[in-house]
Amino acid sequence: MFKEWSRNVKSLQVKLVVIYVLLIIIGMQIIGLYFTNVLERDLTNNFKSNIESQIDLIESRIVELDSEYDTNRSKFQQEVQKVIDDYGNRLDINEIRYVNNDQILLATSKITNEGTVNARVNIKDLNDALETGVQNDEIFVNRADDNKRVWLVNSPVVSHDKIIGAIYVESNIETVYSQLEKINNTFIIATAISLIITTVLGIFVARTITKPIISMRNQALLMSEGNYTSRVQIYSDDEIGQLAESFNILSKRVQEAQANTESEKNRLDSVITHMSDGIISSDRRGGIRLANDTALYMLDVDYEDILNKNMITTLGLEDELELSDILSDRDTSHLIFLESKEGNRIIRVNFSAIVKDTGFVSGFIAVMHDVTEQEEFERERREFVANVSHELRTPLTSMHSYIEALEDGAWQDEEIAPRFLKVTREETERMSRLVEDLLQLSRMDSEVEEINKEVVNFNMFLENIIERFTITFKDEVIFTKNIPNKPIYAEIAIDKMMQVLDNVITNAIKYQTRTPKKVEFHLQENTLYNRMTLRIKDHGLGIPGKNVNQIFDRFYRIDKSRTRQMGGTGLGLAISKEIVEAHDGKIWANSIEGEGTTIFINLPYLDIEEDEWDA
Repeated sequence: MFKEWSRNVKSLQVKLVVIYVLLIIIGMQIIGLYFTNVLERDLTNNFKSNIESQIDLIESRIVELDSEYDTNRSKFQQEVQKVIDDYGNRLDINEIRYVNNDQILLATSKITNEGTVNARVNIKDLNDALETGVQNDEIFVNRADDNKRVWLVNSPVVSHDKIIGAIYVESNIETVYSQLEKINNTFIIATAISLIITTVLGIFVARTITKPIISMRNQALLMSEGNYTSRVQIYSDDEIGQLAESFNILSKRVQEAQANTESEKNRLDSVITHMSDGIISSDRRGGIRLANDTALYMLDVDYEDILNKNMITTLGLEDELELSDILSDRDTSHLIFLESKEGNRIIRVNFSAIVKDTGFVSGFIAVMHDVTEQEEFERERREFVANVSHELRTPLTSMHSYIEALEDGAWQDEEIAPRFLKVTREETERMSRLVEDLLQLSRMDSEVEEINKEVVNFNMFLENIIERFTITFKDEVIFTKNIPNKPIYAEIAIDKMMQVLDNVITNAIKYQTRTPKKVEFHLQENTLYNRMTLRIKDHGLGIPGKNVNQIFDRFYRIDKSRTRQMGGTGLGLAISKEIVEAHDGKIWANSIEGEGTTIFINLPYLDIEEDEWDA
C-alpha cells in the first residue's frame, strides 16, 4: 500500500499539478516581490523627497537669518529656534536639530533635548556633514521604541561657499512600512485563494495530459534499453501525437544540434559581455540590434532606449560619418566626447562592416574604447613640454640680449656693464631654480625623492618658522598667530614641510601691496579624526574664483609678468602639493579677489600626550 502511494506521489499527474501550483506560486511571488519593491521604493522616495524638501526650506531660511542677524547671534539663535519649532511639529518629523560649524547645538524641536542647547554635539554622521559638506542619511531601527524605523538625515548648511552649520532631522519612516505590511497581507490572502483554485484546475488538466503519456512511457523504456527500432504508438493527431512522432525522428539530432548551438552561443555571449571595450552591432541600415554592457555604460543608456535607433546618430557622429564611409574603409576611426556622472570621457570608436562571402553587407560593428586617460596624459605632456620650453626660453633670450649688448661695447660703460651683468646673473639663477624645481618634481613623480620623517612638536616647529620670518620682515609685515598651547605631535619630513611653509608664507608676503602687510596663522586640531588644519591668510591681491583650484598646477600663474618680476618659477605650489600629499595630507585655497587668500594645509597628527613624548 505504501509503495502504491509512493508511486502515485511520484507520478507525472502529481508532478504536473505540483509544477502547475509551483509556477503559480513563483509567478505570484515574483509579481508580489516586484510590486512590493517598486511600491516600497516609490513610497520611500516620496517620503524622503518630502522630508528633503522641508530640509531645503529650513536651510534656505537659516541662510537668510545668518545674513540678517550676522551681528546679533543671540537673535539669530532665537529665530532659528522658531523655524525649527515650526517644521518640527509637522507630520512624520520626530525631531529637528541645528548645530553651528563649531558643533554647538543652537536649536532643537524636541522639548526633552532643550537641556543640551548650547552644548557640543558629538554625532559622527552630523560631524561628517560639517567636515565634508556632503549630506548623509541612514534608516535606523529604534529598539527603545518597539523597533520602529526612523530616517536620520544630516545636511550641511552652506552660505557663500562656507559651511555655517548642519541640520539633523529624525523622521518617522515606519508609516511607510506599515502601509507595505497591510498591502503584503492582502497579497498573501489573494495568493492563498489563487492556489486553491489552481490546484483544482491543475488536477483536471493533468489527467487529460497524462493518460496518453503513460502509453508513450512504456515505449520510451524500451528505447532506454537500446531498442531504437521500436516506435512510439500514436494515439491522436493532437500535439501529444505529434510529439510522439517527432520523438522517433528528430530527438537525437535535435539534441546534438541544440547542444552545439547553445555552446557556441554561450561562448560568444560571454566574450561580448565581458569585453572591456564597448560593442554595438547594427543591421545593414544602421539600426542597433545589439549592445554589450560596456557600451551601455559608456553611453549611460538602457538597452531599450537605443534598440533599433541609428547607430551613427546614437554616437553623435551624424555630421561626420555615413555608412558609405565605413564601406569604403575611409574615416572609420572617430573620437567622441561623452558626459557622465563620473565626468567627461573621450571614447575612440572604430567602425567596420559585416560582409558575407557573397559580398552582401548584413550589418555594421562599432568598437568603443575609452581613451580618456591616454588623451589627458598626452595633453598634459604637451602642455608641460610647452611650458618648460617657454620658461627656459625667457631667461635665455634675456641673457642673449644682454650678452650681445656687452659684446657690442657696453662692457666698457662703467655704469651699464655692472647692471647688465647683474641681470644676466639673476636670469642664470632663476633658470637654475627652475631646473632644480623641475628635477625635484621629476623625482617626486617617479617616487625617487626620499621623505625622511620624524616626530616633532608641530606647534614649536611652526613657531620657529614664524619667528624667523618675523625677524626678517620685522618692519614690513605684521604676523598674528592662533596656535594651541597643548603640543601637537606629527610625523613629518622637517626640511620638506619647511619648504612648503616657506613657499606659502613667502607668497603671502610677496603678493601684498597694502602696508603694513599682514599674515595670519591659525592652527586647529580635529580630535575626532586625529587631523590638524593650518590656515595661512594674507590680505593681498587675492585670486579670481575661477582660478583658485588651478594655483597648484605646474607653471600656472594668474599674472605671468608679475610672477617673473618677483622671481617665481610657477612650480612652488605644485611642489608644495606633492610634499603635503606625500604626508597623507591635503592642501587647498580659498580666496576673494581684492581681499586676500587663505591657504589650508590639513595633516594627520599622532595621538600621544606630552608626558608620553617626554618619557
